[in-house]
Amino acid sequence: MAPTNPIERSFEMAAERCEDLTPLVYRRLFREHPEAEAMFRTEGSAPVKGSMLALTIDAILDFAGDRTGHFRLIECEVSSHDAYGTPRELFVAFFAVIADTMRDILGADWSPEIDDAWRKVLDEIEGVVAQHQT
Repeated sequence: MAPTNPIERSFEMAAERCEDLTPLVYRRLFREHPEAEAMFRTEGSAPVKGSMLALTIDAILDFAGDRTGHFRLIECEVSSHDAYGTPRELFVAFFAVIADTMRDILGADWSPEIDDAWRKVLDEIEGVVAQHQT
């Protein structure tokens, strides 16, 4: 049975077309935000990138779905990324980079319903980040 949540559906369709989002997401991130590349070690950072993306996807799915708790990771990670010196704009931009990568992968299957759902969740995430106290 296909998921009714457009965000979840977009990830499932992307998974059918792309074995690993990690290189695509980080390629786009570093192209659009070159300052982000310096935040990762050159050696041994692939597992960190994959893990970070997997946790972010879990948080997005929970945030867009039942909100069982994984979405709280976003609030926690705002603080830890503040400690790393990551600008909040860059933290928020990572979520948009994921959405843009998904849109590229889905192409014509990126429906208005999926687009609306992503816009809504990105706006909500930005709000959560903006409200989080340092």
